[in-house]
Amino acid sequence: MGFTTIVSSDTLEQHLQDPTWVIVDCRFDLTKPAWGQESYAAAHIPGAFFADLDHDLAGPKTATSGRHPLPSTDSWLRLVSKWGIERGTQVVAYDSAGGSLAAVRVWWLLRAYGHRFAAVLDGGWPKWQREARPMDGGSPKPRPGSPFTGKMDDCQMVSTAQLVDLIEQPEILLLDARAPERFRGEVEPIDPIAGHIPGARNRPSAMNLNPDLTFKSAEQLRQEFNELLGGHKPEKVITYCGSGVTGIHDLLAMEIAGLTGARLYAGSWSEWIRDPSRPVAKGS
Repeated sequence: MGFTTIVSSDTLEQHLQDPTWVIVDCRFDLTKPAWGQESYAAAHIPGAFFADLDHDLAGPKTATSGRHPLPSTDSWLRLVSKWGIERGTQVVAYDSAGGSLAAVRVWWLLRAYGHRFAAVLDGGWPKWQREARPMDGGSPKPRPGSPFTGKMDDCQMVSTAQLVDLIEQPEILLLDARAPERFRGEVEPIDPIAGHIPGARNRPSAMNLNPDLTFKSAEQLRQEFNELLGGHKPEKVITYCGSGVTGIHDLLAMEIAGLTGARLYAGSWSEWIRDPSRPVAKGS
């Protein structure tokens, strides 16, 4: 059995020499796009590949897309094939923000393309450093293997056009993973318009984590999400954020809690506001 949500640092260190495990470093800073690559070059978990959010985990922006549209199928399959990921490969992604930038996107993309054994390193790079675990500065060579094949399962997400109709349905619940002040529309440091999609409830991704950036227990997450859902079924939940990355953090937390079936609004807030006719709400 493989890991499908999170992996501890102890477990990952035990598998650093395991050829059936692949590690992906996803460190990223929205305000300093080059920081992740520079940090990776300085030190990373031995054998880890680097995936840049802007260039590897997202496709080109368009006049109607959000800031981080999903990568094309061709580019994603090429990248995953270069990592040597095959059917039984265990993939572990990590970053420096408890998984929210941008390890969860690797986790979600692999699952959306049919690869179940994908997980996020619990506590990420900061915990790995604190525990003085092995580090490396070299770049691994592409792994030989069969080309990764797969097709995006569109049932894992909703488009903007679909969401316009879905938000009118009372059984649908939107969860916004951004910080509370951004959700309320008090500040907006990244996108040109502040606020949130009408009817959404706020579940900041930071609330999924303990102070050491590890995820809260499954029991605690289940209790917190059940209170937030207020009777809504998990499969009727749609998460979003600013650009479709951090919103996945709520999906992962729900999976840890055993609340499966929620979907991602991949375009998220930065795509929603591309059309000024779409409604915007502010406040709690």
